[in-house]
Amino acid sequence: MKKTKLFTVICMLLAVVLLAAGCGGSTSPASTSVYKDGTYEGTSDKGIQPGLKVSVTIKGDKITDVTVVENQETEGIGSRAVAELPGKIVEAQSTEVEAISGASLSSAAIKEAVNLALEQAKK
Repeated sequence: MKKTKLFTVICMLLAVVLLAAGCGGSTSPASTSVYKDGTYEGTSDKGIQPGLKVSVTIKGDKITDVTVVENQETEGIGSRAVAELPGKIVEAQSTEVEAISGASLSSAAIKEAVNLALEQAKK
């Protein structure tokens, strides 16, 4: 009987110690932001024509704006990617978005240019 009580007391103490250890405060870095605020440019040659340039604005570690500032993409096809993809990137906060159907080269160029701009923005 004494062994059972002793075992129970030891188990309870062990549980209290483990619980107390698990409640410790976590240490986190002073800043977890990935990007510096600002506007950055990236250029890609992956489109139909070389030299597609984007401007990416970062504020509060978020992509707040993506604008295609220079492009020679095919009107009516590549221009759909130029018009639609920047908004999708801002909404997703990532370039991991679906390409625009029929404009895969233009989509790839925009994504690459945005990624290059984001590399510049990294801390």
